[in-house]
Amino acid sequence: MKHYHTPVMVDKVLAALQVKTNGKYIDCTAGEGGHSLAILQAAKPAPRVLSIDLDSEALETAAERMRGYGDNSTVRQANYSEVAQIAAETGFTNADGLLLDLGLSSLQLGKGERGFSFRYEAPLDMRFDKSQGITADTIINRYEEQELADIIYRYGEERISRRIARTIVRNRPIKTTTQLADIVLSAVGRQRGRINPATRTFQAIRIAVNNELGNVQRGLDAAVDTLGVAGRLVVITYHSIEDRIVKNAIRHMASDCICPPSVPQCACDKTPTVRIINRRVIKPSDEEVRANPRSRSARIRIAERL
Repeated sequence: MKHYHTPVMVDKVLAALQVKTNGKYIDCTAGEGGHSLAILQAAKPAPRVLSIDLDSEALETAAERMRGYGDNSTVRQANYSEVAQIAAETGFTNADGLLLDLGLSSLQLGKGERGFSFRYEAPLDMRFDKSQGITADTIINRYEEQELADIIYRYGEERISRRIARTIVRNRPIKTTTQLADIVLSAVGRQRGRINPATRTFQAIRIAVNNELGNVQRGLDAAVDTLGVAGRLVVITYHSIEDRIVKNAIRHMASDCICPPSVPQCACDKTPTVRIINRRVIKPSDEEVRANPRSRSARIRIAERL
């Protein structure tokens, strides 16, 4: 029996989306289709679901899993920042709900040759879209030391990014994930705790390769444009940098004034486009974490289109 990636907090996601019969829903980061399939199964007759992902291999799996839903399931390979255009092309404008799950799938982590994990020896790749030019090898072996340090600090929140970057540059060329992990370990030293010392650096390089944070901001703007009135935006983040971007973006969208505090009277004439549904992030229960350890760091934020 084939095993698929276990989607995070499915019941909470379905409740946040308020899935209804004949609704239109967009899974912007479908992966292997776990959340998409759950949305299709959440109402009878099934709603329509548009599943988007950059990873063609994962999307093939998603399409196969949802084949039995016929025209209710639409699959497109694309960057989710293009969701407004894709929705217009496929009849999903004025959507009732839109999901952004910003985590890696088991397929990506489990495929050693993709280079996402230091648990497997593989070339330094880390691309979601294998047709793009820049890879982890490009950043690790060609970037200047200062630029590399900035990436590791900004996207990995690694305090000793300069030392790590300096050690990487001194050991070039670096060709595999395990080689990179060992080099980072030599710079960081062994530390107590469950997190491997290379985790932050690998996260930073992956984010840089795929321009993930830029995509988040563009994707949120496009998502709100795609939703109909009272449509729900549901975002799952897994680390503090992403969550901060999402929180600030939603607050900005929900605000009716963005004038600086020094301005005595509002002059921006801003109109809010969403209302915030949950002021505090929704976290997985202890039971959910036991069932799916990768949900441990997951956080859900919800907004509703005005």
